This record gives sequence, structure tokens and C-alpha cells, in this order.
Amino acid sequence: MMSSTGDNHIAEVIRRYVSLLATGSTDDLLDLFAEDATVEDPVGSDVRAGRNEIREFFSTLQELERQTELVLLRVVGNEAAFSFTITFTVGDAPMRLQPIDTMTLDGDGKITSVRSYFAPTDLVEV
Repeated sequence: MMSSTGDNHIAEVIRRYVSLLATGSTDDLLDLFAEDATVEDPVGSDVRAGRNEIREFFSTLQELERQTELVLLRVVGNEAAFSFTITFTVGDAPMRLQPIDTMTLDGDGKITSVRSYFAPTDLVEV
């Protein structure tokens, strides 16, 4: 089991990740990931593997006005589960999504996998 320092570091990485989803560049987000990381967002969709596919996925966010808020975070060892709210505008419609994500990190504190749990019905107009 990792020490509380490890848990604290993982919590900081997740806080930074959620913050960068709102304000960061694609490259800022990519800096958090290991070279061979995977992103499955949402669960059941194609898994994006490696930094090039992950860059392509996150680059779509840069075009959106968005805000995020971390709602709940649990860290156990090198894994975490967390929920956050992301609000963004599509056309003129403000939309909100509150996924539950699971994340694993390697010994260097880099993200090795992200799985995001939500259904299309979870995306609501606000």
C-alpha cells in the first residue's frame, strides 16, 4: 500500500487533471499521462491508446468554453475514483455532465489509464 504521500500526490494529479479540463491546453493535459496510457471515455467506446490518440481526443476540448468542479475523490494505492462536473456550451446551449472516472497512475505519478462512466442521457442542458 502506498504511503499517504503517494495518496496526496495522486490526489494532486487528479485535481490538476480536472482543473486542466477547464483551463488547460492539450499539451498541459498530455504532460500528466504516461507514454502508453489509455483513455476510455465513455466506457464502452473505443479505447484511445498512446499520447497521439489521447492528444487527438483532448484537442476537441480546446474549442469549448468550459468549467469544471471536482465533486468527490477517493484514492486507494495507485488508483482513484472521482466524480466531477463539466459545464460547456454547444452552440448557444449550456450543457452539464457529471461523469464518474477511474484512474490508475504509475510509480512516477503519471496517468496510465482513465475510464469515464456516463451515458448520453447524463448530458443535460442547464
